[in-house]
Amino acid sequence: MEYDSFRTPDDDVVRDGADFEAYRRPGDLIDSEHPRIVAYARRVAGEGADRDRALRLYYAVRDDLRYDPYNTPMKREAYRASTTLAAGHGYCVNKAGVMAAVCRAAGIAARVGYADVRNHMTTQRLAELMGSDVFFYHGYTDVWLDGHWVKATPAFNRELTERFGLKPLDWDAVGDSIYHPFDLGGRRHMEYLAYRGVFADIPFDEIRGAFRHYYPRMTRAQEEMPLGGDFGAEGASEAKSK
Repeated sequence: MEYDSFRTPDDDVVRDGADFEAYRRPGDLIDSEHPRIVAYARRVAGEGADRDRALRLYYAVRDDLRYDPYNTPMKREAYRASTTLAAGHGYCVNKAGVMAAVCRAAGIAARVGYADVRNHMTTQRLAELMGSDVFFYHGYTDVWLDGHWVKATPAFNRELTERFGLKPLDWDAVGDSIYHPFDLGGRRHMEYLAYRGVFADIPFDEIRGAFRHYYPRMTRAQEEMPLGGDFGAEGASEAKSK
């Protein structure tokens, strides 16, 4: 399959034909009705306007779930929001799914979107594993607030950004929260290259196929990885040395 053909000219192309109500309902992987998701959303979101509740959810998902690009098995269950929340770690794709799930559980419409980004500061280990500094299908969340979609990217937890000297991905629930082009020292960081559309649920089969195409070595390892893994010692050691 020619996965490059799935790139979209704009960031709001609905690739799965979903209607707006689909962004309120549970999905297979964005399982917003799961008791674990419901309890978390209820505890974190609290009372008040959607904007205030979405902000609380964003910062909780960003910082409660450690960013870990190494240890999400390439298995459908590992991408389920309730599974990611229980694991306590994930990367941009499944953390964005958690954000969408807890928003829906709190009565706020949300969907997931994807972009290709170049990470000019990716770690040596990850670059070797991926064979590239381009992150295909980087995941973010679109949240419906005040009558329009606002991007939220709860990927990098604060501890990680402080360790690597990156700008934290803050959000005000008014403007978009997307990766910063430069770090705190002025070095080139993230560059958006293309978009892949928006979806009501995580398009697992498409992402798995694309990763097999773009990252064959990494994906083979992820397909053999058991559920319930934790942050690899090599990755943790590399992060602590930065």
